[in-house]
Amino acid sequence: MTAKELLVVGRMERRKIFLLSPASCAGKRAALLLSQHADFAVAKKVRAEPGAPLGEVFSFLSGLYFRGKLAYATAFQNPPARVGGIHIITPTDGLRAPAALARLDDLERFAAVPIDADEPRYRIPLDHDAHALSKAVGEKCDVVLLGSIATGKYVDILLPIFGARLCFPREFLGHGDMARGGMLLKRAASGKEFNYLPVSDPSRLATRAKKARVNDARLEAEP
Repeated sequence: MTAKELLVVGRMERRKIFLLSPASCAGKRAALLLSQHADFAVAKKVRAEPGAPLGEVFSFLSGLYFRGKLAYATAFQNPPARVGGIHIITPTDGLRAPAALARLDDLERFAAVPIDADEPRYRIPLDHDAHALSKAVGEKCDVVLLGSIATGKYVDILLPIFGARLCFPREFLGHGDMARGGMLLKRAASGKEFNYLPVSDPSRLATRAKKARVNDARLEAEP
């Protein structure tokens, strides 16, 4: 077997699942979706039984970034048996599959709860589901977070549970959401996977510190 073939086999044997950060349910696109006058397809679905797939709803709400995350995770997931390869973080319902159905009342509930590690309505369900998922995938499965690693809203909850298994695309460093969305779509189409770093890597911590300094500067500049 050639070195290239060994590399391919190694990648196939290493299990991998993805955690996708949620789309905002309180922005302009959410207001458009939640409007009683909305008559486009996904808006009609969330108002009727059985609802619309969460992946479809969040793709509409977030646009390029979430579509990129979903496409990339679909392309590169390699979960253990009987475990889903893609799990969407929600504001109130822990982890949900992209095919999980959402209705109007679900989106209204999501919109009312902030994504904040100190918010129990968000943290407790996510903590519960993440612990269950950690047990289900075992110690030999990478858990790739496709979401912000520069704040604690995901990392502070997930890192203590998944430990060294929790990683993120190295190429995300230094890029905003729109750029990441385009990168994700291109990688999904090309079949070329990102390189991953543990969330505990110093590069991530440096990015977090830099973002904190920027936020502090903005607060000091406010009247």
